[in-house]
Amino acid sequence: MTPSKDSGSKLIIGNGKILLEGDIDKYSVPDLWKRYHQIEDLQNIEQVDLSKAGLLDSAGSIFIEQIAIDIKQANNLDKPYTELITNYNDDQGHTLKIFSQSKLEDSKPVKPESFFEKIGSNVIDFGRSLFDAMVLAADIFYWAIVGIWKKKGARKGSFTQQSLLIGLEGVPIVAVLSIIIGFILALQAAAQLRMFGAEIFIADMLGYAMLTEMGALITAIIVSGRSGSSIASEIATMKVSEELDALKMMSINPIRYVIVPKFYAMTVCMPLLVVMSIIVGIFGGLLIAVFYLNLSPSAFYNQLINVLTFKDFITTMIKSTFFGWAIVIIGSFYGLQVEGGAEGVGKATTFSVVTSIFTVILIDVVFSLLYLP
Repeated sequence: MTPSKDSGSKLIIGNGKILLEGDIDKYSVPDLWKRYHQIEDLQNIEQVDLSKAGLLDSAGSIFIEQIAIDIKQANNLDKPYTELITNYNDDQGHTLKIFSQSKLEDSKPVKPESFFEKIGSNVIDFGRSLFDAMVLAADIFYWAIVGIWKKKGARKGSFTQQSLLIGLEGVPIVAVLSIIIGFILALQAAAQLRMFGAEIFIADMLGYAMLTEMGALITAIIVSGRSGSSIASEIATMKVSEELDALKMMSINPIRYVIVPKFYAMTVCMPLLVVMSIIVGIFGGLLIAVFYLNLSPSAFYNQLINVLTFKDFITTMIKSTFFGWAIVIIGSFYGLQVEGGAEGVGKATTFSVVTSIFTVILIDVVFSLLYLP
């Protein structure tokens, strides 16, 4: 605890003024406030005299100004309250000027935005964010294409490292959830198909659903939550810790050095994960067909081959690639836009996952409309 300082400061009232003696600083102001609040009436007091005052700091300056303001209000004086402070030396005047409140405008209550103003501001913010995201996407595609021929400025081994993180380490969770999805789809359809004696068509339903929709969509959602959040948090942490600024100081492009390897890895790994998801999901449905509907594996396979087409496979691969690109771009965008510390990193990660999932579903809708059977 800071010990009190005895500066011999006094507050004296008389002859139509308040006389301050001694140092008026953070040590003496608390006691002077107590003495000042004991004054019952400020009538006929028209100045604050600093002729015997010593050291003056920010606390003392604010204290003196408050006394002058109270005197002006109590006596209904027309002149500015700063003119009520008299007999100060150059150093005291400089301190009063620095910490003066006279230049501060009275705060006005902020008018709350109307409903339409909120909509307008949200639309403008969305437009700006969309434009920034498109600029970032253009930079990523540019450096990804240039990086195929020019290796200078790229990090060695980064593609392999990112492929292992995004692809190989994502296999278990994608496989487990895909087989569960296939199992549930087949189980729900089996009861209805059995009522009409159409058990064999479970292969058609499951194969077409997994190939055209569920395989790519489920994989993209899983990757958004797993890899998308990792990309956003990594880049956001580098932004907060100024690692990206350090790369720029070394004439290293952060997009090429940090983001492009993730872009390459996602481009390669996403379609492979989708293929695995489709196969594993169909296998989960096969278990239901064999053990619940008593179908033979050969009959299931033959029916499955009849419904699957090469066009659907190519469409799904293209769609899954777009899913992967969207996840990388959105994760990178929110990571680069982060502000603040750990809280900002958490918000960027959350927004990245939510936006990625929404964008993946939106892209899936567009492909469904473009490639209607």
